[in-house]
Amino acid sequence: MSEHPLKPIEKIDPLLVKHVNGSHELAFSDGALPRKFKLLVGLALDAAMGSDQGVKSFAQRAIQAGATKHEISEVLRIVNYINGAGSMYTAARGIKDIVE
Repeated sequence: MSEHPLKPIEKIDPLLVKHVNGSHELAFSDGALPRKFKLLVGLALDAAMGSDQGVKSFAQRAIQAGATKHEISEVLRIVNYINGAGSMYTAARGIKDIVE
């Protein structure tokens, strides 16, 4: 992803994007839950919602934050249990370049 996905919105409403980015920092900074865990939750939600690009982005950031491929696979087991096989196809597209 070369350009920030919210760039088109930033062109018309930079204040909104500033607010969204602030929410991102609030949601994903270390707290009672470590950042790595929060990113894995984001990965799971994007897999369930059908966003393979979101899965890819969260997987990359989770690994940078110290997550292992095994931790990602365990998160995907939960997604499969709760959301079903369709989310596995989304997740597979998202992590393809990361695990190969």
